[in-house]
Amino acid sequence: MSQITIRSDRDTDYTFNYKGEDVTLEAHSVISIANGLQDVILPTCKMKVANNLIIIKE
Repeated sequence: MSQITIRSDRDTDYTFNYKGEDVTLEAHSVISIANGLQDVILPTCKMKVANNLIIIKE
């Protein structure tokens, strides 16, 4: 998988780890990560995975 998109459906910001650093995904925003999930650590939460899209839920 070469690229992954993460979308937030949350009303609050969501923080995850990318290449050893904390990254904040703002509420109701979308980001793309070029090298897929290789360097991403997502804290436990409700999420939905559809192809190359991860949807972060409340």
